[in-house]
Amino acid sequence: MISRIWHGWTTPANADVYENLLRTEIFEGIEIRKIDGFLGIDLLRHDHAQEVEFVTIMWFTSLDAVRTFSGADYELAVVPPAARAVLSRFDARSAHYDVLERRTT
Repeated sequence: MISRIWHGWTTPANADVYENLLRTEIFEGIEIRKIDGFLGIDLLRHDHAQEVEFVTIMWFTSLDAVRTFSGADYELAVVPPAARAVLSRFDARSAHYDVLERRTT
């Protein structure tokens, strides 16, 4: 299993706008694609004094599934124009990790 981790930051004024965009458009757009090997996505938010940090963690069965999502340069961040419009900065590349163990209760 592969975990794809990405960070984006926005202003406190744009944080709720960005979160709503993720939940109602971007994540739904990913799910609609029905990518073979896509297992899900987690959204994390951390409010700092001057900015708000978002982290997405995507779960895939393999790097081939990641490539289906993002293209041949699979580390390149996938950031739609609507998201770029409200983000202050973001990781240009996503990090990918082999998941050695994942426990749920």
